[in-house]
Amino acid sequence: MTDHERQPSAPDPSRPLTEKGHHGETATAERLVMNRTGSFEWDLDAHTLDIDDAGLLVFGLDPRTFDSRPEALVKRLERAERARLNRTIDEAIKAGRNAYSVHIRVPLADGTDQWTHIQARILRNDGGRARRVVGVVRDATAEVTHSAFVQDLEERRRRHTSIVERTTSALARAVTVDDVTAALTGPGGPARLGADGLALGLVENTALNVIALSGNPLAALDELGSGRLDRRFPLADAVLSGRPRFLTSVTELVHRYPALARYTDGMKFRAAAYLPLVAQARSLGALALFYRDSTAFDVDERNLCLGLTAIVAQSLQRARLFDEEREFATGLQATMLPRRIQEIAGGEIAVRYHAAWSGRQVGGDWYDVIALPKNRCGIVVGDVQGHDTHAAAIMGQLRIALRAYAAEGHPPSTVLARASRFLAELDTERFATCTYAQVDLASGTVKVVRAGHFGPLIRHMDGRVGSPQVRGGLPLGISTDLEDEEYPETRLDLVPGETLVLYTDGLVEEPGVDIDTGVQALIHEVSAGPAGAQALADHLSDRLWERWGSGDDVALLVLRRSPDPGSPRAPRLHQYIHQADPEGLSDARTIVRQALTDWDMAEIADAAELATGELLVNVLLHTEGGAVLTLEVLPEPTRRVRLSVQDRSSVWPRRRSPGETATSGRGLLLLDAVTTRWGVEPRGEGKAVWCEIGPSMPLDSTRPPPAERA
Repeated sequence: MTDHERQPSAPDPSRPLTEKGHHGETATAERLVMNRTGSFEWDLDAHTLDIDDAGLLVFGLDPRTFDSRPEALVKRLERAERARLNRTIDEAIKAGRNAYSVHIRVPLADGTDQWTHIQARILRNDGGRARRVVGVVRDATAEVTHSAFVQDLEERRRRHTSIVERTTSALARAVTVDDVTAALTGPGGPARLGADGLALGLVENTALNVIALSGNPLAALDELGSGRLDRRFPLADAVLSGRPRFLTSVTELVHRYPALARYTDGMKFRAAAYLPLVAQARSLGALALFYRDSTAFDVDERNLCLGLTAIVAQSLQRARLFDEEREFATGLQATMLPRRIQEIAGGEIAVRYHAAWSGRQVGGDWYDVIALPKNRCGIVVGDVQGHDTHAAAIMGQLRIALRAYAAEGHPPSTVLARASRFLAELDTERFATCTYAQVDLASGTVKVVRAGHFGPLIRHMDGRVGSPQVRGGLPLGISTDLEDEEYPETRLDLVPGETLVLYTDGLVEEPGVDIDTGVQALIHEVSAGPAGAQALADHLSDRLWERWGSGDDVALLVLRRSPDPGSPRAPRLHQYIHQADPEGLSDARTIVRQALTDWDMAEIADAAELATGELLVNVLLHTEGGAVLTLEVLPEPTRRVRLSVQDRSSVWPRRRSPGETATSGRGLLLLDAVTTRWGVEPRGEGKAVWCEIGPSMPLDSTRPPPAERA
């Protein structure tokens, strides 16, 4: 080996490295101290470690005392660091890897820690067994410290970015001032802003109103924050000065605002930022952020607070404008709906209107109750296309026009035809849907017409809910444009105690769900709800309007015909059986039997049930409509029941003599056999067939013969 190629000789271990001696030894020592990088070779078979002087210095060991044992090198490490080093080496060897790299903390004699980087290569024999490990060790304290600083800086930047993104996302969904307040004070609100508590105050005239508190920042803040603007207090000072106040301790807070000195016991924070809220050169109020830990408020922290303040101020400005516009629109809507609903004889009416929670404007849903001649009333529920003030304005005009046509005494079909013509003449592209019914509560007659709207629901006395088939026409406005103003009437019968429900689509529509699902939910709630009209209207509003998310306006009208229970000694029930209801006949027989059992008259239940079936079958087979069943107790002179079935046909039953093979004609003979007496009476447009059933009693000699077909 030439002199140029020869490695520098190692220093004399008997002489300190800093001692001046041979020029080559001194230079080598200086390089070792400066580079702090050494090499090693570990013989796994011989269990010896050959490490140069520079490597020993990295570990803080004296080269003169090192005995080549690996244990001597690592014994100074803390247990956790030693375990981590051994685990790294064992995993690399057992996994068959050819190299490993690890950073460990090495305690030095002066009490400080040094980060040491070990990078090694594993040499194996032909069989793959590890025999030697060679590598380098170096002092990595400077780079690790720099890396930790950079990581801390990046972590702070990520944290600040996350705070801004989460705050922006939460406030982007806030529409009203209440929404902004909920976003700031709700679950995770202060943490979303990177704080432990907050207070939000808004300027109203010359006063500051604290509208939001979270995180229990100051027990006495209610007393201090609300009221006239007073610069002795930090929130008001931020508003009046227009400058942020960053306070890093309670001592600094009291020094700046002595008026708070007597409240320091209630303070749960160690730092606070009082920030003015300004949007479009207008002072809206102030936001206070409170921190339990010490906060220095460096440049980054202050910029973050100011950025958050700008986001909150813009959200509040937008929300205030929305609330003002919303208040105007709902006021307009309120003036166009009936101020009150008059009471009606023989029944109870409840109405509900709910404006949508989403959207900037109100819609065109409406309801109305109209007094008609002969103690009748008209009821209507409708919806003008659109969700803006224009729709509300059209709704108001259409409601007044429809009310006028109905009050003139026109039949329901004419009322809607004229209303359609009126809407078409308004020169608007909007159309409207509605259901209008003319109700006579004295007789229970309901005449219904539809214009592209939902039909009514009827809740029967036993809780069943029917959805009668009501023929309909085109929406108002469209029918006139298409020259098809036909609105056929459908007659329904509302027996005492039954309830009619009219509604708009906001009560049954859920985004992304078929409309039939909402209708079935409504039917279920009508059946499960309370009997009274007011209570049922509240029940439907609570259970359905909020269920669908309140994204649309809702108009609801509930009309109940007063029940007719009779008296304790003479109870009474009514039941309507629709012709298209196959289960109605069976339900009626069951209701009759149950009623007689409840009235302690079960001994005549078989005969009454048989008579019920016979009378109803005749109506359902031989007429074109449904039937009203009435069962009542006649207490005098002998307690018995009267069963009556009313229909719309003017054809009376006729007694016949059926042959042996005849399949009909025995109904009146059956009534003769199981009833005390029976008869037929005219009732309005139709008739009522009645019979009386009771304990055995002598027949009245004056009993009239059975009625014959006219």
